[in-house]
Amino acid sequence: MSNPLNSADNGLLGKPFFILTGPTACGKSALSLALARALQAHRPVELVSVDSALVYKGMDIGTAKPTPEELAQAPHHLIDIREPDQSYSAADFLRDCELAVDAALARGAFPILVGGTMLYLHALLNGLDPLPPADAAVRAELDARASEQGWPAMHAWLAEVDPITAQRLAPQDAQRIQRALEVWRITGQPLSQLQQRSQRDLSWQGDWIAQRIVSLEPQERSWLHARTDLRFDLMLKAGFLDEIDRLRANPQLHAQLPSIRAVGYRQAWQMRDGEVAEKDWVPQAQAATRQLAKRQLTWLRSMPTRQVLACDLLNAEQQLQQALPLVRRVMAQA
Repeated sequence: MSNPLNSADNGLLGKPFFILTGPTACGKSALSLALARALQAHRPVELVSVDSALVYKGMDIGTAKPTPEELAQAPHHLIDIREPDQSYSAADFLRDCELAVDAALARGAFPILVGGTMLYLHALLNGLDPLPPADAAVRAELDARASEQGWPAMHAWLAEVDPITAQRLAPQDAQRIQRALEVWRITGQPLSQLQQRSQRDLSWQGDWIAQRIVSLEPQERSWLHARTDLRFDLMLKAGFLDEIDRLRANPQLHAQLPSIRAVGYRQAWQMRDGEVAEKDWVPQAQAATRQLAKRQLTWLRSMPTRQVLACDLLNAEQQLQQALPLVRRVMAQA
């Protein structure tokens, strides 16, 4: 059995760090800061974001970005590193994450990766799939067809050419539907086929995940729904629509950018464009958030050896006390 912890070929996976993950609104940021405070006397902690929305500048309220006060409690990385009109890929994340981990270790600090973008975690654990780069002409063609027919019709088209990928995507998941169709148009092969990982020994993952990953997950889905709805209400009170209007004042930004397709931003943007009624956009955003959480939980449950903390049954102190020995065990290996 190959062991990535002893292999020079596995880069990031061979370095000492810990991962704190879970679905949206489960309390990851609060626990990460509590861990940083508790471990400070033993060794400084630096937090590396694993969140595809936190990379964007000016998108603070709708992403639940850590506040300046929270950012001051421990060094944070991979936050506010892109303008909203720029792209940021899983390959970018792997490169930047390794640089952040290396820099933290060089300073004598211990890195904790925090976030719930499962595409990034999948890339970290499994490597990058051999997919073609984006093609502007193909994307423009797909966008034009989607404007005429709608994304549910594009999803139906995807189901004809790549039923495996279509089955795991929602009919309104424009970004992923577009990418799957783009890959098919460029290569003539289904995305699901290209993503199959062949001739790789992943038998090491069980032990590695058991040692390195803690996931905050509710036992009752209704608890998480209540949390996401409350957080959305707080975002609105904090001026989320003002943030949307500031973004819309930037002529470089539009509805098809990955940043604006983020949950909440997409629905608010559509409302401001007149595509969604004012009374409907909040329920649609809340429903999209629940769908996101469901996808995150589904992916996490594919890792049966992960350490799970029941965030709806454990208070903050109990979560901290259960997570601390797991993190300290990995710190001791550094």
